[in-house]
Amino acid sequence: MEWFIYALQRFRDFEGRSRRREFWYFALFHFLLSIGAAFLDNLFGFTDLGTESGPIQVLFILIMLIPAIAVSVRRLHDIDKSGFWYLLIFVPIIGWIWLLIFFLQEGTYGPNKYGPDPKEELV
Repeated sequence: MEWFIYALQRFRDFEGRSRRREFWYFALFHFLLSIGAAFLDNLFGFTDLGTESGPIQVLFILIMLIPAIAVSVRRLHDIDKSGFWYLLIFVPIIGWIWLLIFFLQEGTYGPNKYGPDPKEELV
């Protein structure tokens, strides 16, 4: 949860780098909290049968949109890629796979053009 909160604190920061641990813990807790929001929608009967989502889940997704994009862009910076590579998300199927491969890669060692190595900062 510490990495999730750390990523949320940097929600406005589209510069710099985020290591894999920060990105993947953010993704994990984002997923779990989204399931929790969907559960609450179902529990209170807010779920719309047409969209299979309710107002709590939609609100959660909207609140988390900017932090999710920010941590993704910083993760791309860690592998020395521009944040514009995140636009691959709009390419059906292939874009998601390509981004997943990027997000799984080890970050560049030492400083790169996007900032110092985040592993060195925490040591």
